[in-house]
Amino acid sequence: MNSKRIGLTGNIGSGKSTVAALLVKKGAELIDSDQLAREASQDAKVLATIAEKLGAELVENGQLRRDKTAALVFNNPEALQTLNSIIHPWVRQESQKRARELMASDAPPKVILFDIPLLYENGLESTVDAVIVVTSPLELRIKRVQARSQLSETDIRARDKAQLPLEEKAKRADFVIQNDTTIKALERRVDEVWQTITQADKF
Repeated sequence: MNSKRIGLTGNIGSGKSTVAALLVKKGAELIDSDQLAREASQDAKVLATIAEKLGAELVENGQLRRDKTAALVFNNPEALQTLNSIIHPWVRQESQKRARELMASDAPPKVILFDIPLLYENGLESTVDAVIVVTSPLELRIKRVQARSQLSETDIRARDKAQLPLEEKAKRADFVIQNDTTIKALERRVDEVWQTITQADKF
């Protein structure tokens, strides 16, 4: 059985992680780009490149100084681009390696779910069979993010604006999951999408 490769994306506060958890409950195997990015920043070669290209002070005792790194790239697009050019290739390579291992296992999953926040921004839609976009109104997304973090409304709006507009992502998506009412409604929509994905021969 060939596993379906499904991309999952959405903008800040849309509820992507909740949808990912619901799909994992149904049997999807999750490959989380954010988690891989954290793992990348523990790789000795990655750390050496960061120290060389962005400054030795960002690496201390074999660990990335996340506070200093965040402060450097926050208002410095060139530094952010450099950091991404170091981290993203590692993440993509590791993501594909884990997907190959899952597909080659004795019991390959029906669905391999790639949680990729910047899927469209980085042109990665061609690497998956279909894309799910999780949407929600901006005001609701701001409230959600403020409830779980120290980010200000200004920071949240800035992060949202740095991404492709959610409406544009929804237009490009194979599946849209609206997350603006109840968890029950969300579960029903996730179930509908899961049934379609697992029963379809192709998209």
